[in-house]
Amino acid sequence: MFGFNQLSFGLNPFLINKKSTMAFERSQMLYDDGKYYKWTARADHDNPYYTKGTDHSEINKTEGYEVLYFLNHLGKKRWNPGPNTATYQKMERMLRDHVPSKSTHKKAEDFIVTNWSKY
Repeated sequence: MFGFNQLSFGLNPFLINKKSTMAFERSQMLYDDGKYYKWTARADHDNPYYTKGTDHSEINKTEGYEVLYFLNHLGKKRWNPGPNTATYQKMERMLRDHVPSKSTHKKAEDFIVTNWSKY
């Protein structure tokens, strides 16, 4: 149970107990049939540790590890408590089918949030 101090200071118990939020896993992804996503950096000579330039700014919608990280980050950032599987899958579908190509992570996030009720 939440302690008196947490509630008396007006802290949101859902924000404090982040471990209870569900993480979206590869096995729950809609398009992980072995044909759409690549799961190794070598598949397209990508560097998964690169943190600057286009690898960092543009989201590659066919790199499974990048999409999975993006969806989990977006889910934890925008939904409290964390989203359920159907919500993550809707984000995945929107990213694949509706977010414009060559979008940055920020533009992809903004598109999903802004257009959530349309899809």
